[in-house]
Amino acid sequence: ITDRKRAERRIRYLARYDALTKIPNRMQFHHLLQQTIARALRAGQVVAVLYLDMDRFKEVNDTFGHGAGDRTLEVLAERLTRSLPKETVVGRLAGDEFALFVEGLPADADNRGPIAQLARALLTEVCRPMQLNQHEVFLTASIGIAFCPRDAENVIDLIRNADAAMYYSKQNGGNTFAFYSPEMNAAAVERLMLKSKLRRALERDELEIRYQPKVDLRTGRIIGAEALLRWRLPGHGDIPPSHFIPLAEETNLILDIGEWVLNRVCLDYRQMQSKVGDPGRISLNLSLKQLRQASFILRCRSVFRRHQVSPTAFELEITETTLMADPQRTVRLLDELYAMGLHLSIDDFGTGYSSLSALQQFPIGTLKIDQSFVRDAADDAGDATIVRTIIEMGRSLGMEVIAEGVESQRQLEFLRSNACHFGQGRLFGEPCTAQDLLALLTRQAAGAAPFAHLLHRVEAATSRSA
Repeated sequence: ITDRKRAERRIRYLARYDALTKIPNRMQFHHLLQQTIARALRAGQVVAVLYLDMDRFKEVNDTFGHGAGDRTLEVLAERLTRSLPKETVVGRLAGDEFALFVEGLPADADNRGPIAQLARALLTEVCRPMQLNQHEVFLTASIGIAFCPRDAENVIDLIRNADAAMYYSKQNGGNTFAFYSPEMNAAAVERLMLKSKLRRALERDELEIRYQPKVDLRTGRIIGAEALLRWRLPGHGDIPPSHFIPLAEETNLILDIGEWVLNRVCLDYRQMQSKVGDPGRISLNLSLKQLRQASFILRCRSVFRRHQVSPTAFELEITETTLMADPQRTVRLLDELYAMGLHLSIDDFGTGYSSLSALQQFPIGTLKIDQSFVRDAADDAGDATIVRTIIEMGRSLGMEVIAEGVESQRQLEFLRSNACHFGQGRLFGEPCTAQDLLALLTRQAAGAAPFAHLLHRVEAATSRSA
């Protein structure tokens, strides 16, 4: 009888509480919130719901394994529970999604101030470093906030609205919070629509490649180009990459899309090569999920073989975040890609945590200075120092340095005066089709540097100021 009662208690417990984190599960959280809403409506008080979702949590599982992912969720639940007032209820709704509610808020006051303070405190707790498999990992989260009765008067709608606000935070870069507004539900519906239509985009030939020339800032000649993915959705126009790339990552479509991009770029390269000889190196962006794909290297070899192109004609761009996610594993994979003949570069350099000593272990040939530093380098002393430091760092490591986001003559002048030899950006035109790039390369093959006129303007301005 004792064993049976113990088993029954265990079953009742597991029906209401999450076995991993020991906090209320979705069903229990909904039940407690429903009771709280009823009390608040009777008393004329306000309830706040905060919906928290980890940013890029899948990278933890992909890099360190699901055991480490589970441990991360346990630690996170402990931190949230410990940092919250005792009367605050926190629950695990699913995966890496948590929610909490605060009751007893006055109806005649603006409660956004104290709730914003609570949200900031939660983000600080999440950001504290965590040890995973002898690695120090920094995590972030996105939070959405909704109030009862202002935003909804029932559990389902209140949580849905907080969830919509959370996605708004995530789309704004994560590691932040947002209060719900009705427009956000429309954004959530659009997100689901895009996710559904993205699955068919490959079949319907809606994806396109645009090329952004990389330019030698000393001569105005094109030395290569970056392949950029674009999605032209009928009836909606161009969908920004910042909207659909995260969806592709979430759904694993990034793997199929990545292979499509490589095939398309190889076809374009062969066409340009047949007309102008060497069109320069073409670079493609590589995500962590692609790099971790077991068959990625074999797939690359297969595509290059099928199109009869040399891997040395291509470069893979990897962000600092991807590079440092699991350095030991990443360096092995990059060594294989490098041995194949592929060139490797660090994209958006300066925005991550890599150090000079960390960089030296990777077979990287190019540093790309993030456009956020290039934008104000000509006018802001801090950004100017960062750009100069990256240029010197790259030179000391024997790497090429490319400035991203070059949009003005002043930026071009600053980069040239600080011996940054290569750049790309809208100053040299919008990203163009393969045919437009071929036209520029054809002019170059005939002896005309396509962007020499921009350098002449800089030189003329410099001589006038002297």
